[in-house]
Amino acid sequence: MLHLASKSPRRRELLRMLGLDFGILDLDLPEVPAPSEPPEDYVRRVAREKAGAGLLRLAGQPTAVVLGADTEVVLDGRIFGKPVDADDAAAMLRSLSGRGHAVISAVSMVSAARELHALSVSEVTFATLDEDDIRSYLDTGEWDGKAGAYAIQGMVQSFISHLSGSHSGVMGLPLHETSTLLKQFELFPVAPRPATSPQAQVAAESTR
Repeated sequence: MLHLASKSPRRRELLRMLGLDFGILDLDLPEVPAPSEPPEDYVRRVAREKAGAGLLRLAGQPTAVVLGADTEVVLDGRIFGKPVDADDAAAMLRSLSGRGHAVISAVSMVSAARELHALSVSEVTFATLDEDDIRSYLDTGEWDGKAGAYAIQGMVQSFISHLSGSHSGVMGLPLHETSTLLKQFELFPVAPRPATSPQAQVAAESTR
């Protein structure tokens, strides 16, 4: 069975779009870049650690497959994590204003027998934001708990002048890369449920 090692409701929503049944593993792991660790290496490492920690929690379930993911906003080699408060979020938005930045999403899928990984890098450009724009966005609360202080599925879309890459990757789970890994684990596409014949349906209803 597939398990998602993530606290993110956005990742749950995205994974459900593939029509999959999956369990949820609510993990709380430290997410701190090592000194001089390149952003792509950091995102890959965190995704692997989430998946690995999830698999350890499911020890004794030989058919378990765990999906871990991480997404970070990167500008000029600097990782913009989750803001600690509204002032921190405002500072991030000012830095992103009028500039392009990278959004890096890593996906790691592991089982007792194998592990596979994928990386998605998207480019996002913000229009120039004034203080009223930033204040209005902060008032929505959408920035809270979001890498780079924004959630692309919300109001911030009005600030984005260009996006090149994966929209779902910027949300937190690149569905193309994820489905490719799921296929290699033979979990996707989902096998259709057998259709019930009219005769069987009538018989079932007659027993109610």
